[in-house]
Amino acid sequence: MRVLFIVNSVASSVTARRRVVIHKALSTDHDVTLAETSRRGHATRLAQSAARDGYDLVVVLGGDGTLNEAANGLAGTDTALATLPGGSTNVFARILGLPDDSVDAIGVLLEAIDAGSIRRIGLGAVEGRYFLFHCGVGFDAAVVEQVERRGPWKRWAGHPLFVWAALDTWFRRVNRKDPPLRIVGTDGQECTTGFFTIVMNANPYTFLGSRAFDLVKDLTLEDPLAVVTLEHLDLRTLGPVASRALTSRDLSPKSGLDIQRNVRSIVIEADPPAPYQVDGDHLGSSKRLRFTWTPEHLSLVVPVDEA
Repeated sequence: MRVLFIVNSVASSVTARRRVVIHKALSTDHDVTLAETSRRGHATRLAQSAARDGYDLVVVLGGDGTLNEAANGLAGTDTALATLPGGSTNVFARILGLPDDSVDAIGVLLEAIDAGSIRRIGLGAVEGRYFLFHCGVGFDAAVVEQVERRGPWKRWAGHPLFVWAALDTWFRRVNRKDPPLRIVGTDGQECTTGFFTIVMNANPYTFLGSRAFDLVKDLTLEDPLAVVTLEHLDLRTLGPVASRALTSRDLSPKSGLDIQRNVRSIVIEADPPAPYQVDGDHLGSSKRLRFTWTPEHLSLVVPVDEA
């Protein structure tokens, strides 16, 4: 099998030793080419070239942002994508059930490759940018923006940096009184208003330590999108929602969340323009975002017990 091995060497948990160990393991039975990313968007171009050149598989060692870039390069092609955790949270790798250590995960990945354990999954997209697990609009994107502004700290500070950014955003950077978002259905009817929306292609939303933050527990990578909107931005709403999400309990219809399922197309309007993030990467702010879902749009290597 021809394999392109993409490595983001500046990702939080990527080291030279890990790269060498994984490269050697992949090369035992496969023809492997190593490529290191050097700038934002580089993984997309590397993956596009791999698909054009007839590679069978692209393996990514990096964070969720690097993986997202590679997925955008491979969407709609026959070249498969595989992930190894190399970032600070590794949401998508953990959604797939991979170990959080990349050296431990390589054994699981090689077993899946040998078994041909590949699924064709659906992808969400916002304004033409695909996402694997979610796009956040509003509060969480503002938090991600604060973290990215302090990029050199991320490798060393990890989760404490996110906690600081969340508190800073909560107290200094968001309007908690007037909901800035309108979520509009494809028929033009207004569905709901809110402060913070997550358009989900997979569950959980994220992980806090070892705990999954479950918002739509039964959402799979073959299902259309789920759209979760926080209608009230206050501790009386956030406390119960976080408690139930972290203990994998169903969210109450009266929890202050609006949840729409089986969404194939939707628009979010914002006044003022709202920040948005895709798979953990801040992409800017916008007054209007159009979301779509495309079924069976990416070949993904999954652990044998997840196939």
